[in-house]
Amino acid sequence: MHYFKYLNEQFASSWDKPALSDYGQEGSTYTFGELAQAMLRLHALFRTLNVQPGDKIAIVGRNSMAWAVAYLAIASYKGVVVSILPDFTREDIAKLLEHSQSKMLFVGPYVWNGLNGELLAFKGPVVSLSDFTLLQGNDEMRAGFVDWKTKCANGTYGVVTREEFHLPEDGDKELALINYTSGSTGNPKGVMLNAASLCSNVEAGLTLLPAPKNATVVSILPLAHMFGQVAEFLYPLCTGCHIYFLAKTPTPAILMKALQEVKPYMLVMVPLVIEKIYQRNLSVRLSGKLIHALWNAPLIGHFIRLKVKQKLNDSFGGRIRYFLLGGAAVHPDVEDCLMDIRFPLLVGYGMTECGPLIGGCRVKEFRRRSCGRAVPNVEVRINNPNAEGVGEVWVRGTNVMMGYYRNMEATDEVFDAQGWLKTGDLGMMDKDGFIYLKGRKKTMFLNANGQNIYPEEIESKLNALDGVEESLIVERKGKLVALVFPEDKTKTWTKEAILAAMQENLHKLNKLIPNYSQVSDIEIKEDPFEKTPKKSIKRFLYN
Repeated sequence: MHYFKYLNEQFASSWDKPALSDYGQEGSTYTFGELAQAMLRLHALFRTLNVQPGDKIAIVGRNSMAWAVAYLAIASYKGVVVSILPDFTREDIAKLLEHSQSKMLFVGPYVWNGLNGELLAFKGPVVSLSDFTLLQGNDEMRAGFVDWKTKCANGTYGVVTREEFHLPEDGDKELALINYTSGSTGNPKGVMLNAASLCSNVEAGLTLLPAPKNATVVSILPLAHMFGQVAEFLYPLCTGCHIYFLAKTPTPAILMKALQEVKPYMLVMVPLVIEKIYQRNLSVRLSGKLIHALWNAPLIGHFIRLKVKQKLNDSFGGRIRYFLLGGAAVHPDVEDCLMDIRFPLLVGYGMTECGPLIGGCRVKEFRRRSCGRAVPNVEVRINNPNAEGVGEVWVRGTNVMMGYYRNMEATDEVFDAQGWLKTGDLGMMDKDGFIYLKGRKKTMFLNANGQNIYPEEIESKLNALDGVEESLIVERKGKLVALVFPEDKTKTWTKEAILAAMQENLHKLNKLIPNYSQVSDIEIKEDPFEKTPKKSIKRFLYN
């Protein structure tokens, strides 16, 4: 089934209600009806520039209404969206445009400035995501563009009524989206997803996270990342939500101001953010002997937990029904605190190749340390589990990708003969189907006694300690060493103070982990870890 089925319901019932806004920019709001008209105007632009249904059209830019409009216009024109993260380098973007065989590009001003206003090797039209002007094109394209602008202004293009507007719901098995998980290094991996995959993800959201009437959402995660694309854009729009985009890179102050004003019903974060909030605002207060003793007391403990929950909820706008974390393990202390105060915590599991959802559940069903159960329309199995029940997570379902674009070798590597996708993640399942992840298959260490050590579990605990911004566990001569990049606040500390704090952290860390995975030393890094455009540390550089 096509996710346009759900969008058609919203266009019919919510035509005059707000759909998209750029937060902080007055007048930058589209109703569902205005969104429909904007999509049709872009359809006319595609025809004018000789872009055909089935052609690949790339989008590179920060989150914005224009990004969302371009995405939906391409999809409803039956083109193929090529979503590229704006943090890719100039060389990567050029390489991915070539690899994807894109015929047209929508680009944000931040990216265009970084490209120095030109993509010499790209011969297709380049259109701005700030005002939909033509940035690059030949004389024929420019003449057509002028004609298109004139006809948009006089009402020739884009005028449609609620009764006339309808998105095509056929072709759900055809290629709809190529999402790149890497840049130009080696063979680019463009994940091919069809509309049925996206619909499967939308339906999981509709089933597990029903939205209240007139709900609002703040879009924080990059739209070019599948988690942000589905969780903060497609699924909420299919419920009739009003989505606010933070077009500029949000500072903590801007983000908190937006949450206070928008009052979203759902908040999606990576664990590191809430871990730092917990560390700075809650851990010290909750570690006191008196509070610790009263925390689980029958009456006063309930009152204390209720106050903590109310304060946290108020800081996020006061209407949070779902607090979603994903992308990494959550520190047990943070998870325990959120569960104790009955904050609506959900830890999910996914990957781009599944569009992205694999694991999730309803708030009342969530179990500590898990990442939910297989979401609707998805099968999950643990392949070749060891004595502890840990093995590689394999996935099969309508959400799973069609393969990697123009990369059959990589496609064959991740699928077995029965269509199971090998995720590369190690995990286990309990008798009720809840999934518990241990780490990546490629990063696991095997010690001299044959015990499996998962560095991600250690890093999660270390990252939550005072003064640690992020960390990486490496193996040196048979011993585990932690590489640590300190927090900004440590810049005012002396070198001796930082060293002392890290030695204290080492002592605390080793109390939190088993004897067989003890960390022998902490090395302080002066520069941040090098990362991929998806903000994952490039582990191979530090082995």
